[in-house]
Amino acid sequence: MPFYQKGDVRIRYEETGSGFPLLVTPGGGLNSRVSNWPTAVFNAMEAFKNDFRCITMDQRNANGGESTGPVPVDNPWDAFADDQLGLMDHLGIREFFYMGYCIGGCFAGKLMQRAPNRVVAAVFCQSVGHRPENPTVMYRHSKENWVPDFIKRRPDVSMDTIEKYLHNLYAVQPDFLYSVSRDFIGNCRTPILVLPDDVPGHPLQTSIDVASLAPNAEITVYPWKEPAELKQRTIDRVRRFLKAHVPMRAAAQ
Repeated sequence: MPFYQKGDVRIRYEETGSGFPLLVTPGGGLNSRVSNWPTAVFNAMEAFKNDFRCITMDQRNANGGESTGPVPVDNPWDAFADDQLGLMDHLGIREFFYMGYCIGGCFAGKLMQRAPNRVVAAVFCQSVGHRPENPTVMYRHSKENWVPDFIKRRPDVSMDTIEKYLHNLYAVQPDFLYSVSRDFIGNCRTPILVLPDDVPGHPLQTSIDVASLAPNAEITVYPWKEPAELKQRTIDRVRRFLKAHVPMRAAAQ
């Protein structure tokens, strides 16, 4: 498996297909990793490999993944964006599509903020977000599903550091997408397609808010995961949405 290394950060990634680049990250919260694709609502690497150059990665410090690095207490959402943009730089890719599942909605917001001239279009699939009636759900999910295995692997990282990290991920901006503000999304001109979900960590309202606020956003029907025919039509809609936004200069090559 190929790796990209920058300083003390080492990122494992995979590629398949050809065409305009599509960076796509699976769900799993802080355990977002390549091996999650078989259990995703659909495997984007398989679904789009005949249409795009699909790139995926283990996020930094995901349990069960092979990407490693410091625990970035300060500006943790920016650190994820650093890793993602650094990988694109490593691959020689300037412009790309981004599709994020689950925690990838927060990644999408930060990527569009950090690199508005590089992220050509974005797809939010089952985005996480703040749920006012259950405000600590993502913090608890990380404590239960990420912290125990992580501290076994990394006894050098103190619980105080981990607590500060989780606080800065989920409590500094405890509204909406965690990573960016409503004002940012309301002024973001990047074309966006939203595939909603509604489970504790994926509030339907967050998806509706993204689609309502962003000037160039579209949203699919909900629910869309079944029957199989509707799910397939939704996948086809993602494909059409992305193909419609391939830059003319890239399409002409």
